[in-house]
Amino acid sequence: MLISLRIKNLALASDLTVELGPGYNAVTGETGAGKSLLIGGLNLVLGERADRTLIRAGAEACSVEASFDVSRVLGSVTPLLAENGLEPCEDGILFVKRTLTSNGVNRQFVNGSPTTLGTLAAIGSLLVDIHGPHDHQSLLHPAQQLAILDSFGDLHTQRAIVAALAKELDSIEAAKTALDIDENTYRQQLDLLRFQASEIETAKLRPDEESEIEVEYRRTKNSVRLVELAQNGLSILDAEEYSLLNQMGALGKVVLDLHKLDSGTDHMVEIHQQTMDQIAELRDELSAYADKLEIDPARVAEIEDRQTLIQSLKRKYGSSLVDVLEFGIQARLKLAALEKRELEIERLNEERSKVSLSLTKAAKTLSIARTKILQKLNLSIIQQLQDLGFKQAHFDVTLAPSPLSQSGADAVEFLFAPNPGEPPQPLRAIASSGEMARVMLAIKTVLAVEDQIPLLVFDEVDANVGGETARVVGQKMDTIGRQRQVLCITHLPPVAAVAGQHFVVEKEIKDGRTISKITRLDPDQRITELARMLGGQTSAARQHAEEMLQSR
Repeated sequence: MLISLRIKNLALASDLTVELGPGYNAVTGETGAGKSLLIGGLNLVLGERADRTLIRAGAEACSVEASFDVSRVLGSVTPLLAENGLEPCEDGILFVKRTLTSNGVNRQFVNGSPTTLGTLAAIGSLLVDIHGPHDHQSLLHPAQQLAILDSFGDLHTQRAIVAALAKELDSIEAAKTALDIDENTYRQQLDLLRFQASEIETAKLRPDEESEIEVEYRRTKNSVRLVELAQNGLSILDAEEYSLLNQMGALGKVVLDLHKLDSGTDHMVEIHQQTMDQIAELRDELSAYADKLEIDPARVAEIEDRQTLIQSLKRKYGSSLVDVLEFGIQARLKLAALEKRELEIERLNEERSKVSLSLTKAAKTLSIARTKILQKLNLSIIQQLQDLGFKQAHFDVTLAPSPLSQSGADAVEFLFAPNPGEPPQPLRAIASSGEMARVMLAIKTVLAVEDQIPLLVFDEVDANVGGETARVVGQKMDTIGRQRQVLCITHLPPVAAVAGQHFVVEKEIKDGRTISKITRLDPDQRITELARMLGGQTSAARQHAEEMLQSR
């Protein structure tokens, strides 16, 4: 559910924060006060497209921040976050931020990590469903309508079986297509794979070879200079009359003479001996190093050729020797598969026949199950529509054959005729936003238990509604609110009175600028707001408002 929503510099909102409660939340206010800001802010944070005209005049950027409790949909949200390299939710809380600057630059963050607009929209589709005169209405899409039918009939298992078999069949078809090529192309691919595999295998590469060769190359290429340096070092240490070892010997005599006259110079004798030992060890190391150095121009040429070969293979097959070796392995596997093409095609054809038969049976089973629940879903929705004022409306869920896919072999369409004598039309063709919202409300009431989207937002569900129907709309909101969080923007007192939390949006002048603010109402404030909606602060209006709150 939505825990909090903060909107900065969006239209009339300078810095507006709302903290919703669980269950049913109602939002009221005068026309033009800025109630639509909440919808606009939610649309932004759900990843919908935006333009710079939304930014408050005088501001360089606008932003929307939202925190969601995603505990009940963590199983869907967590894989999506991981797939897009985003930080996981801590304690089931998801943080989302969206900014839009005056130069048209968008930035969006999920749990503090930057992400794309597409990813933000994908996450948003799991968290919020908005119904009203806006584009974020998932229930209007045939694919979602099919999902509604399956949810109502608890057909998730059957649908998952069909989806898995369809994916498997697609995989088999892709593998078969890769092998199903003309003879000329087949021979060309064989020759290329044989050459690639052979070239890599003949090179006898080792994953760590490149760094070792580089060290040997530098040593071998500079061997003449290295021998010269080693010999110079030996000469300084031991080969000349005034060599370092001879000098140290003379120094040793001086130290011993000192020690004879002053026994307190023991440490000097020790230091001299340690120094002599280290110089002797250095002489031995230099001598051994010089002995093993070989001046071999032929070896230098060999190493240069090896380096050239390695660089050539890396340019062809990968940025590292590990990549080159992996390319060789894959080339061998592809070659083996191509060389056994006929056998592999035969095997794939047999596998395709088995999976296709299983898929057809599973899709048929799913279609039969869907057909069985159509009438029940129709009657349930019609009952809800009658409660909402459509006394003689016609609603029908139709099922028609469709090309086999991961969702089965059925195409669904929700048809609706709000007035007697009119032919039913697809739900997406309904022109009236008020009618549309009430139909959505009827469907959501039926599916309140099955639906997994945590927050449902209803805007203008009370358009062209009054009297007893308005009271029923409020009851429907309350019913859904027992299963999901609901946010309803309404102009009708009976709809607002039922809410567990009531917010009012108002305009005020601050520092010469008009801003919108939102306030959560206490019981006395609710009476005042409901009385305003009823027509004024008369004693009769206030008494009516109190009765509404007491009877909810």
